Formats: sequence, structure tokens, C-alpha cells
Amino acid sequence: MIVSKRHSLRIATVGAISAVSVALAGTAMAATPAVHAAPVAVAHSAAAAKASISAKPSVSSVRAWVLFRVTGKTTGLKAGTKVTLQQKQHGKWVTLPASAPISRNGSYSLGVKLGLKGKNDLRIISGKTVSPVFQVTVR
Repeated sequence: MIVSKRHSLRIATVGAISAVSVALAGTAMAATPAVHAAPVAVAHSAAAAKASISAKPSVSSVRAWVLFRVTGKTTGLKAGTKVTLQQKQHGKWVTLPASAPISRNGSYSLGVKLGLKGKNDLRIISGKTVSPVFQVTVR
């Protein structure tokens, strides 16, 4: 499937409008008194606690700017939710421009190119759910 710039812009616009609608609906729901709020909150917390992400790079060592893949499975996250790659730089986690949607079966696969030579600490993140740290050496 070929995705044009115009099609990408249309998808981004629809996504932004959807996010605003959900936010407004959440605000309206928060303003109404909740009779059964405690059981719902407990069920939501239990679902959030079970969320997890695994991550496995296709290589352990790669030349700078050469494409490799990071694949994994998720549990407790909704299909279509994006997972994003983060890299530890100078003691802080930096989000890289590499993301992929979660498929219906909970898996994901994203292409990555790294240029920072040496051992790179990486992880996959989606919201507050984070994978274990893995390393890829760039030579």
C-alpha cells in the first residue's frame, strides 16, 4: 500500500480530532457523579498492571546507519497502539523516530537505524509500559 503525504496528513488530522473527542468525553465523564467508580478503577488498575512489552533486536552488532529490526510481543495493550524506541543518551532516555503499531495478536516489528557508535542501551515504550533494556553495538 502506498501512503501519500496527503493521506498521511489526513490520517494525522483524524487522529488528532479523535484524541480531542476522547479527551472531551473523558472530561464530561469526570464531571458526572460515578456511582460504581471503585470497581471500575480496580479493574482498570489490574489491566494496567498486567501490561508488558518484550523486545528482541535482529542483530547484536551492526554498522552505523544500517537497518535492523526490533520485534516483540505485548500483553495488556490495545491493538493499534504505537510502541516507540528509546535510546539512553548521557544518562537520559531519548525517544527516537522509530515507532510501529501493535498488531491484533499483540506483536510489533519496527525498523531501526542507529548512528551513535558503541554499545547502545535501548528499550521499547508505549505509554507507561516499558520493555526490559537491550543492547545493540554500533560499529
